[in-house]
Amino acid sequence: MSAKGSELKRVRQSNKANLVNKSYKSKISTAVKKVLIEKKKDLAEKKLNKAVKLIDKVASKGIIHKNKAANKKSSLYKYINSL
Repeated sequence: MSAKGSELKRVRQSNKANLVNKSYKSKISTAVKKVLIEKKKDLAEKKLNKAVKLIDKVASKGIIHKNKAANKKSSLYKYINSL
């Protein structure tokens, strides 16, 4: 890669975006795990609301695909209903 100013700026921007996207994905997996380890239905539903809100937010930003978000929410609701 040549050392043109615009190319270097693009690399810096993409590195910054990668960090932000990675943190959002990490937050999603943490929220999902918190729901899945909960054994009481009422507590799990409270954590589910937070997780669904976060998943929707990340999907609206385009960090994850909307279908992946729908699949994650569906699997969480399925787990809650099985409790």
